[in-house]
Amino acid sequence: MGARACPRPMGRKRGPEAERRRPWLVRDMSASQARGAASGAGHGGCRRAWVELLAGRVKRQKLGPEGEQKVRESALRLLRSHLNLGDLVLEVEGPPGKQLCLSRLIDYDGPGAHIDLSSSLIGSALRDQAAQLGVPAAVLCSQVVASGLVRVCEADAVPPPKVLLTPDQRKKLSSLFEIAQNLSAQSMFSRLSFCQELWKVQNSLLLEAVWRLHVQNIVSLQELLESHADSQAVVAWLSRDLRLLCEQTEAPCQHADVARAMLADFVQMLVSRGFQKNADVRGTVDPEWMSQVAVAVLERMLASALEALAAGIQEGSAAHKAVSCWFGVFSGHMYGSIISTESPKRFFCHTLTQILTHKPVLKVSDAVQMQREWSFARTPPLLSGLYRRLFVVLSPEELVGHLQEALETQEVNWQHVLSCVSTLVICLPDAQQLVDGWVSRLLTHAFESCDLDSMVLAFLVARQAALEGPAAFPSYAAWFQATFGSARGFHGSSKKALVFLFKFLSDLVPFEAPRYLQVHILHPPLVPSKYRSLLTDYVALARTRLADLKVSVENMGLYEDLSSAGDVTEPRCQAAQDVEKAIMVFEHTGKIPAAVLEASIFRRSYYLSHFLPALLTPRVLPRIPDSRAALTESLRRADKIPPSLYSTYRQACSTVGEKKPEGKMQPRRGRWSPAVRRSRWVCSQLPCESSGPQ
Repeated sequence: MGARACPRPMGRKRGPEAERRRPWLVRDMSASQARGAASGAGHGGCRRAWVELLAGRVKRQKLGPEGEQKVRESALRLLRSHLNLGDLVLEVEGPPGKQLCLSRLIDYDGPGAHIDLSSSLIGSALRDQAAQLGVPAAVLCSQVVASGLVRVCEADAVPPPKVLLTPDQRKKLSSLFEIAQNLSAQSMFSRLSFCQELWKVQNSLLLEAVWRLHVQNIVSLQELLESHADSQAVVAWLSRDLRLLCEQTEAPCQHADVARAMLADFVQMLVSRGFQKNADVRGTVDPEWMSQVAVAVLERMLASALEALAAGIQEGSAAHKAVSCWFGVFSGHMYGSIISTESPKRFFCHTLTQILTHKPVLKVSDAVQMQREWSFARTPPLLSGLYRRLFVVLSPEELVGHLQEALETQEVNWQHVLSCVSTLVICLPDAQQLVDGWVSRLLTHAFESCDLDSMVLAFLVARQAALEGPAAFPSYAAWFQATFGSARGFHGSSKKALVFLFKFLSDLVPFEAPRYLQVHILHPPLVPSKYRSLLTDYVALARTRLADLKVSVENMGLYEDLSSAGDVTEPRCQAAQDVEKAIMVFEHTGKIPAAVLEASIFRRSYYLSHFLPALLTPRVLPRIPDSRAALTESLRRADKIPPSLYSTYRQACSTVGEKKPEGKMQPRRGRWSPAVRRSRWVCSQLPCESSGPQ
């Protein structure tokens, strides 16, 4: 007989009846073992019993003492993570214990003695519950208190986002905090475990609840922030809620004082932790980690405010209120409780650097073309107000040094830099001297080392300061002439310096406003005769640029307004404005304005063609000379009016007087201003002139 092959019981096909019996085989272990043994006996022992199959698996799962401990810890973690603390009723043996519920205790509005009694019962119940679960009582108590805190925060029907509590929520939290303090007094409260439980549900937390934990000395703000492992998550959460807090602080509500107190405490904590050199190292983590988190939150808040300003927020909007509120934290009185007075100063310096370097997308060419739009009058009031708050803490010398350091070491936002210069010039009394010294140092360094960056910065700063008017800084024409119009100028040391200057001015021509080109042409740098070609080439280039812009060199008035929106005005309109300003100066000084005398010599074409015709407009001459007549007479006596032109003017005035309708009243003496009366008195002391040939 041939040997038969051993059948494969697990792979052979079974009939329908066998398939129906198969689950029963699995359920009945003893019958399955008996059938497997019989089958194995009948087929040469190829089938093994279930006991044999399970024996190897049990052998592989056998654990040592360390493995058993790990399994036990894993089971406890699994139990703790799935424990439904929201429905946990603190029970003890007997019916009274079954009525003890944490939610009822924090809702109870009764005397403190009952709360103390309930807290002791809670402590006893939690201790028994912790013993049954095999977890520390302090950990379980912390979980229960955290659960109660979250339940209170979620109790209000007002939808998110919000950061403030309702009066009812504050009352419930007060009861909960008394329970937590009682548990802590019994050494049954783990602050670290409590913080970790709160971070699990951080999106349900209200910022005021977190702040009240700090005020009630349950968990400090620093301790709560340090307990989170993810610094980016902490920064994002706190920055978001602080922005919401700023919006609600400025909103008209009955809890605005609470919001302001919250903001002050948060800012003081962040500033002290982020900018205090000798930081307290008693925290649970590396002090450097906490410092980085604090600085990151403050930086994100300022960046958000600057971006909102750049986007053009409307006054009264929620974004405008949030920015205004956050800029208010830079008031000096907010930091009175900080031990180190150097911390706010470092914070303000860091803030100024962040403003100057925020999103440096503009190039120098953009700054040259657009800086007139960044004067003090056109700077957003919120930003100029922030500058002024920073100026209070920092001295003028520190401000200028800080500006120069930021410009030399980092890419800057030119709009913020120049608007800061304008605010500096307007708000500080000694700013003109400081800025002038700063510009002089920049020019000295530029010509000594042919440093183009210093040269550009000097011109931008001088022009920006000049935009604020002669009361704050000399006009650009006066500054340019005083700086380069003499042999003692920075450019007079060598040919190399001259070449550097005219190369710089030539590179600026494609981006220059027509007014600056006119200043360079009409008030050119003093150049030795042997280097005259350098000036000639630049003037030709500048005139070509003005011709392309269809602007005449003589189109610039005596009192240029480089901060005006338009680049140029019509010569007649400009001449009329120059006459009015010259009359005003004459009223105050009693002398011919220097700009008029200079124009009569260096700008004779404009003076004869536009200024004098605007001044000598025929009119009815008053019986007692007014300011215009007095200025005209002074110019005639100084030989600044051609005799023929003056004679024609007097004759035209006589003709206008003859055609004057009868009955038209002359202005009474009492209608003139005191300044005009003084100028008329001066004119009355002059010898009378005939009105010309009759």
